[in-house]
Amino acid sequence: MTLSVSLKHRFQGIDLDVAFEAPPGLTVLFGRSGSGKTTVINAVAGLLKPEKGRVAVDDWILLDTAAAQFLPSHKRRLGYVFQEGRLFPHLNVRQNLLYGRWFAPKTGAGEDMGKVVEMLGIGHLLDRRPAGLSGGEKQRVAIGRALLANPRLILADEPLAALDEGRKAEILPYFERLRDEVAIPILYVSHSAIEVARLATTVVALEGGKVLRQGAAVEVLGDPMFTPTGVRAVGAILEARVRAHHPDGLTELDANGVPLFLPRVSQTVGAQVRVRIAAQEVMLAKTRPEGLSALNILPGTIEVIRPGDGPGMIVSVRTQAGPVLARITRRSADALGLAPGVFCHAVVKTVAIAPEDIGAPLG
Repeated sequence: MTLSVSLKHRFQGIDLDVAFEAPPGLTVLFGRSGSGKTTVINAVAGLLKPEKGRVAVDDWILLDTAAAQFLPSHKRRLGYVFQEGRLFPHLNVRQNLLYGRWFAPKTGAGEDMGKVVEMLGIGHLLDRRPAGLSGGEKQRVAIGRALLANPRLILADEPLAALDEGRKAEILPYFERLRDEVAIPILYVSHSAIEVARLATTVVALEGGKVLRQGAAVEVLGDPMFTPTGVRAVGAILEARVRAHHPDGLTELDANGVPLFLPRVSQTVGAQVRVRIAAQEVMLAKTRPEGLSALNILPGTIEVIRPGDGPGMIVSVRTQAGPVLARITRRSADALGLAPGVFCHAVVKTVAIAPEDIGAPLG
């Protein structure tokens, strides 16, 4: 199933004018606050009636202003995951999950409750009430409740925003499984580059109510001209395979024949992973450095240099492992004589890659 969205609406100072398609998998609406992300998801949910627009899941029309069609929210077959779990406090986990099942159509198989419970790892929570759950556990239950409603579309409006870093790390793998194991579109709102890198099948970047860029996460985040949430969020994605776990606590990856060393990851040897490398954690050298503590040295050729408004710039280096972005100063670039076509080495400290920067590839 594919979600098609076309919307035009004037809303609190924003002239919203967007059009995109969300195929099966997880599509992230990405951008800074005020870019129009929540307005779009509310229109898809039927919580906002735009001035002009069309929203459809394949041939099932949710909205078509030209034909005067507007399907009410409760008939749209949506699973909605909010920033907070919004569970019923007087019901235990099992009862909250069954509440989602109550909204499922009487015809159609839908998701099996046992499978959903196993996928989300909440079997041991079934008899507990929400007051006894952590924030991450509540969100996992909320995801399960949305799935058991047998939706044709899942909406998630910044579902990790209210969680601390530990709980976010707990939840991210479950959204990866949801992306890979559920054959319906997921529309996910976020302003976090880490979440986009970990989860997105497709990225729809918004700015000022317009679609700034759309495409696969590897391509969009690896573009040095793309900085919708600021230069500190810039980083490229490499796809690699776990080659070995070493006794000193490091994991060695194989990124298209290039070794990468990271703090030990949970994935097994042979597993495929996505690795986000933040541009601000990358140094560049004209010659291969020696006597350096950094273990990851990736030779490559400069493709693009994007000057910033201040003293910095973003440099895109094409390496055998894939594109790597580096954020350096203009002074450093001038001193090294960096320019498109120049050969250099991208240097990344092992400890600069955090656990939340490592995730499963698209299933």
